[in-house]
Amino acid sequence: MPKQKTDDLIQLIRSLTRAEKRHFRLFVRRNQASDDILFLQLFDFLDKYQQYDEGLILKKLPGIKKRQLSNLKAHLYKQLLISLRLLNTNHVSEIQIREMIDFSKVLYDKGLYRQSLDILEKAKARAKANEYYAMYLEILDFEKHIESQYITRSIEGKAEALKEETLKLNQTINDFNVFSNLSLQLYGLYLKVGYVRNEKDYHFVKEFFQTNLPKKNLKELSFLGQLYYCQSHVWYYYMIQEFTNCYRYAQKWVDLYSNKEHLIHCHPALYLKGLHNLLNALFNVAYYKKFVETLKKLEDFPNVYEIGKNKNIEGLFYLYKYIHSLKLHFMQGTSDEGILIIPELEKIIEQDEFNWDSHRVMVFYYRMACMYFSSGDNDNAISFLNKIINQKNPDYREDIQCFARILNLIAHFELGNIQLVEYQVKSVYRFLGKMEDLHAVQKEIVRFLRRTPRMQASELKGEFIILKDKLIKWQDEPFEKRPFLYLDIISWLESKVEEVSVKDIIRRKFLERQRRMES
Repeated sequence: MPKQKTDDLIQLIRSLTRAEKRHFRLFVRRNQASDDILFLQLFDFLDKYQQYDEGLILKKLPGIKKRQLSNLKAHLYKQLLISLRLLNTNHVSEIQIREMIDFSKVLYDKGLYRQSLDILEKAKARAKANEYYAMYLEILDFEKHIESQYITRSIEGKAEALKEETLKLNQTINDFNVFSNLSLQLYGLYLKVGYVRNEKDYHFVKEFFQTNLPKKNLKELSFLGQLYYCQSHVWYYYMIQEFTNCYRYAQKWVDLYSNKEHLIHCHPALYLKGLHNLLNALFNVAYYKKFVETLKKLEDFPNVYEIGKNKNIEGLFYLYKYIHSLKLHFMQGTSDEGILIIPELEKIIEQDEFNWDSHRVMVFYYRMACMYFSSGDNDNAISFLNKIINQKNPDYREDIQCFARILNLIAHFELGNIQLVEYQVKSVYRFLGKMEDLHAVQKEIVRFLRRTPRMQASELKGEFIILKDKLIKWQDEPFEKRPFLYLDIISWLESKVEEVSVKDIIRRKFLERQRRMES
C-alpha cells in the first residue's frame, strides 16, 4: 500500500468517533467470531498508537507477516468505509436512496421485475423531492432499461411518460450545471485575486459573468438552479464590491429554504453557505441589526440539524460561526472581547479538527491579527501576520498577502521598531509591485512609513492628519476603496491624531451609527 494510502488510513482512523469505532468492531465480529481477524488486530494497533510503525506492528502482532501488510491495510480501509456507510444509512438520505437503487438491481437480477420497479418508484419519488438530480436520472435510466425489455407488459403509455420525464430532468440538470459551473469559476477567480483591483479586472469579471450567464428567468429554475443562480450573482457582486446587490441575492438564496425547510436536511452545506454569504454582505453594508439576527439564525443551526452526525457540516458550522463572531466584534468595536475567542479558535486550527483548508486558515490568521491590532496588542498581531508572510509561495488570496505586509509595517511602527520598518518597507513595496497591487492608498501608506524615520516626534501628529485627509478622498473611489475593506486605516489614523486607542474610535463610530439608525 503506497505511503499516501497509508496516511489516508491513519487519518480515517483518527477521524472516527467512539461510537464509530464500537460499530466497526461489532460489524467485523458479526459474521466472524474469532479474535484472530488480522485486519481488526491492525485496526486496534493503529487506533492505540495513532501512527504507522511497520517494525512495531510486526513485533506486537506476530500473526501478521510483512508481505501481508499492504493487502491488510487496503482491506481494513475498505471495511472501515463499509462500516461507516452502514452506520450512516439511517440518517443520510443520499445513502438511503442509493441503497434502494442497489436493492432494485438485486431484485432485477433475480427476475423479480415488478418488485424492482416498485422500489425504483419509491427511490425516484425521494430523489425528486430532495432534488438529487444525478440519482434521479440514474433511476430513470434503469427504469427505462427494465421497461424496454417488454417484461412488465406496461410499455404502452409508459414509454412516452419516461421520455418526457427524462427530457425535463435533463433540462433541469443542464440549467443547474450551467449556474453551478459559473459560480465555481467566479469563486476560483475570487480565490486568486480577491476583490477586483482596477478597471481592467472589473471589465474582465463583468464580461466573463455576462458572457456565461444564461438568459434564464429565476422562477423557471428548480430549487438548486435558483440557488446557484443566486450564488453566481453573489460572487459577481461581491468581487466588484457592489455589496447592496450582493446582499439582495444572498437574502434570496437563504429565503429559498423558507418554503422548503426539509431541504435544509438534504443540502445543509448550501444552506450554511447562504447564511455565511448573507452575513458577509450585511457586514460590508454595515447593517448591524440584520447582521445580529442572521448570526442568531446561524448559531441556532444545531437545533435544526444534528451537526454531530456529520463532521463536514460540523466543520462548516464552526468555521462560519467563528468568522462572523469575530466580525461582530469588529463591527461593535469590542476587540477586547473578540480576542477571548482566539485561543479556542487557534486550538481548533492547530489540532486540524475539521480539516480546514489553508485559504481559510490564512484568512483566520489575518482576522486574528486585526483583532489583536485593534485591541493594541501589536506583538500578537505581528505573530499571526508572520504566519501569513512566511508561507512559501501560496497561489491564492494575493490580497490578504499584500495587506498582511502593510499591517505588519504599521504594527512595527506602533511598537517603535523604526529601523525595522525602514528596512522592511522596501521589500513590501517590491512585493506589492510584483503582485500588481500597488494602488493609491497603499502608496500613500508606504510613503508615510518610509518617511517616519526622518520625522521629529512633534511632526508626527500633523503628518497623521495629512495622511488621513489624503486617504479619505479615496474611500468612495470604485477601485481604491478596496484597502478599507481589509484594514480600517482611517480609524487607526484618527486614533493617532486624538491619542486614543483604535478600539475606542471604532466603538464610538459604531454607537454613532446606531443612534443615527434609530433616530
